[in-house]
Amino acid sequence: MEQRVVITGMGVISPVGNNINDFWTSLAEGRCGIDHIKGFEEYDLPISVAGQVKDFAPEENGLERNDIRRNDLYCQFALAAAYQAMQQSGLKSGENVAADRLGVYIGSGIGGMNTFVNETTKLLNEGVNRISPLFVPMMIGNIAAGNVAIKYNAQGVCLPVVTACATGTHAAGEAYRAIKHGYADAIIAGGAEASIHPLAIGGFANSKALTRSTDPKNASIPFSANRNGFVMGEGAGVLVFESLENAQKRGAKIYAEVVGYGNSCDAHHVTAPSPDGVPASRAIKQSLAEAGFDAEKDLLYINAHGTSTPLNDKSETAAIKLAMGEEAAHKAMISSTKSMTGHMLGATGAVELIACVLTLENGVVPPTIGLNEPDPECDLDYVPNVARRADVTIAISNSLGFGGHNSCVALRKWNG
Repeated sequence: MEQRVVITGMGVISPVGNNINDFWTSLAEGRCGIDHIKGFEEYDLPISVAGQVKDFAPEENGLERNDIRRNDLYCQFALAAAYQAMQQSGLKSGENVAADRLGVYIGSGIGGMNTFVNETTKLLNEGVNRISPLFVPMMIGNIAAGNVAIKYNAQGVCLPVVTACATGTHAAGEAYRAIKHGYADAIIAGGAEASIHPLAIGGFANSKALTRSTDPKNASIPFSANRNGFVMGEGAGVLVFESLENAQKRGAKIYAEVVGYGNSCDAHHVTAPSPDGVPASRAIKQSLAEAGFDAEKDLLYINAHGTSTPLNDKSETAAIKLAMGEEAAHKAMISSTKSMTGHMLGATGAVELIACVLTLENGVVPPTIGLNEPDPECDLDYVPNVARRADVTIAISNSLGFGGHNSCVALRKWNG
């Protein structure tokens, strides 16, 4: 028998807040978390802005001294977000969920880049004997999931996802399916990234993906006519997905119901999306169909991938229209919270799914800030600059990753 799936906990580390309350307040008030890059002044970086996490306090998020010393920053972000989510959910392995029915699906697009660079520098300057014995377990992209599983005694399915910028959304979608079809009772799902480093900045910049804007407030401007590239962000988003049966049995607070998931591949180019938006539209259409979306009855919010690159925003607009039809697409409220956070890469899908949960819960749609000169080819309702009150009944989050990975997860408002 198929299980209904709900969300019972959330945690976030982001450029606009390191807990759910601060994160949501920033989004609802349209605060920009993008600023001039700090910490790499000795490099002649071609890019000057990023969405860096500020005032991160790992010890306030359940991390001990050894956790900090033995984990790359991306894994620290994941552990902190998971701690918040598990605290909020009240889920405890062996008490209100069986250990072998609790899983972890936390991915990363890149993994431990800071560790990789630091240990490579040791190799080149000091020799192979100086490489840390913790190098591999600190660097690898699955270790956030592994460490979260160890911390919370999650002995069930543990499946880190790596689909570049779609990682967090795919992790959430696959967690939903695993619970829906009976492979787990609860899964800690999400994504984490900490790749704001000269090596990654140089690579993205030289591939012409990043904006050269020097104005932090006018750098990540999705759907604008003068957009010219994305802004790198960092952080983590983690959600606790749980079967409705288990959540109700233990009296958990439910924040939203997970009701649909779609994925597809462009099979087109390593970095550029398919210009016609057709493959991405399939993921959106699948998700909405499974969710039972009714354009006449439902009020829809779409958290767009909305990267602020010339190709993405135009093709995503086309994909939304293809998936829903022109009339329904124009009725939907759409925003890109990347206008405030920047593009958090492997973490972005999970963080944006949290934004969808909070939109449903609070009846407020976060804005797309900096949208002052709309692109005529991006002609939908992108909720420009100011949040909007709306009794949204269904929300979807789109993510489109390098390699052509497309993913979409749908949520419904929980009314008890």
